[in-house]
Amino acid sequence: MDHQPAVMKYVTQNTLDLFHSDHLVRICAPMVRYSKLAFRTLVRKYDCDLCYTPMIIAADFVKSVKARDSEFTTNQGDRPLIVQFAAKEAQVLADAASLVSPFASGIDLNCGCPQRWAMAEGYGACLINNPELVSDMVKQVRNQVGDPGFTISIKIRIHADISRTVDLCRKAEAAGVSWITVHGRTHDERHQPVHYDAIKSIKESLSIPVVANGDVKSLKEAENIREITGADGVMAARGLLANPAMFAGYEETPLACIQDWIDITLEHGTPFTCLHHHLIYMMERITSKQEKRVFNVLSSTSAVLDYLRDHYGIQ
Repeated sequence: MDHQPAVMKYVTQNTLDLFHSDHLVRICAPMVRYSKLAFRTLVRKYDCDLCYTPMIIAADFVKSVKARDSEFTTNQGDRPLIVQFAAKEAQVLADAASLVSPFASGIDLNCGCPQRWAMAEGYGACLINNPELVSDMVKQVRNQVGDPGFTISIKIRIHADISRTVDLCRKAEAAGVSWITVHGRTHDERHQPVHYDAIKSIKESLSIPVVANGDVKSLKEAENIREITGADGVMAARGLLANPAMFAGYEETPLACIQDWIDITLEHGTPFTCLHHHLIYMMERITSKQEKRVFNVLSSTSAVLDYLRDHYGIQ
């Protein structure tokens, strides 16, 4: 319960207030299939300040009630919350933003997804090569959503020529973007080292908050990245999947966190596949190869619950 008031207090506050303190803003990244309501509920218990939904295709979301119902679920404790959209048309993004504005703290435009299908459709990382379109989308959301506290951010990858990225960011800032998250790799880099120097250059070129993203595996690393880059916040994806309690300073997933995950998923009616996949990630560092062979092929919630009770005393 001790974490609950911190979550609730931002329901009525401008999310940007998070960035206007000396506190390192700790953020759960948008993750396809993974950063859904149940997982957001879990990481918020362990000092995560701000959560993103998985990426949602704005055009589908605007057109289809079915897409809205399946892609976006929230509740009152799920704040502050950023809904991430893939979009390539200003009006479509603004319409999607209008639909979620009563239920979220802001939206984020995905300008970083490097997957081939996204770039072929004109989404994701290809948008970093079209600063005018990005600026236009930011302006359109600003004009259409009347609430001044509703944020519009962008998440980008970098160019090989960092001056192009700085130019993009300055144009987005001039258009009214609230903050920019920078994944410090180019669109064709996957596991290469993150270019923290590039994030530092971007931070030094802007007056709005900048969030660093890429290879954040522990709270200590998050704090080091802040030191190196000057970033106002740090966003984690795989690091939080492996250890949802990472931002609370745990080096590996504590058993209390696994217990919390079971309680939350049972309460939310989370599908088995989702419940199980998250546990496989969480238990990666704390189980032997032999245990993994058994646990990873369990095929029902009851089998998982029995295993956790018998091996870890988790009820």
